[in-house]
Amino acid sequence: MKKIEHIGIAVKNLESGNDIYKKLLGKAHYKIEEVKSENVKTSFFQVGPNKIELLEATSPDSPIAKFIEKRGEGMHHIAFAVKDIRREMKRLEKEGFILLNKEPKKGADNKLVCFVHPKTANGVLIELCQEIEK
Repeated sequence: MKKIEHIGIAVKNLESGNDIYKKLLGKAHYKIEEVKSENVKTSFFQVGPNKIELLEATSPDSPIAKFIEKRGEGMHHIAFAVKDIRREMKRLEKEGFILLNKEPKKGADNKLVCFVHPKTANGVLIELCQEIEK
């Protein structure tokens, strides 16, 4: 793992969340993107070398909608940048972690992503992120 890539925060309303984080961080988001495969709309803020990702459900059956229904708005996941996502997935499986997908999938912000089940990481959803080569 190279670094913390971003921290994901589930919000009910992206526009309202953007307003709050713009005031908090003193700058506007740099990108809004919809990830149809996850039924989510995201917004990214750059904070020094790190990022904050706000996530709004675009469907009532999306993972974010279910998360908010169960736990309310708040921290959803921590994402780590990795050099080789497939190698990291194999390593983590050997260490006993449960992966939520068998293959990396396209995520927001030009990344391949894979999630690690929170029950194997002390209740924290972990996202692995690899930059997609252009």
